[in-house]
Amino acid sequence: MPLNLSSLRPSSGARKKFRRFGRGLGSGRGAYSGKGRKGQKARSGGRKKLKLKGLQKLIQHLPKIRGFRSRFNRHAIAHCYDLDVLENGTVVTPKLLQEKGVVHDIRYGVKVLGDGILTKSIIIKGCTVSTSAKEKIEKAGGKIEVVKS
Repeated sequence: MPLNLSSLRPSSGARKKFRRFGRGLGSGRGAYSGKGRKGQKARSGGRKKLKLKGLQKLIQHLPKIRGFRSRFNRHAIAHCYDLDVLENGTVVTPKLLQEKGVVHDIRYGVKVLGDGILTKSIIIKGCTVSTSAKEKIEKAGGKIEVVKS
């Protein structure tokens, strides 16, 4: 038999016959329509809780999400110990930090935090700087230049 679109048929058991419920006693699925007698499961919109019972146990074992993550505070983070590997007098920009692999996503800007020790004098341009990082940069002999947009 040639194989063409008109000869294609689904494999046996792949398609199940559709049953119409609640169409009289003679249909075999009349009266209670396969739902048994009264109760929550017999009513429309019945069955509370999760439909997939196996999923309920999984969700119960997962930890609840705690805290809050602001959608406005998204800038990439660089620390003072990340900047200490740069040379003296380097002009640090978000682009340079991305090229060096210190930060990955600079769409929302870069913030420099004061973790670690900074010994090199560097110039920071176009980055937000925390107060502790500002103290460390100025103590090491560096400068912070604010770029106005």
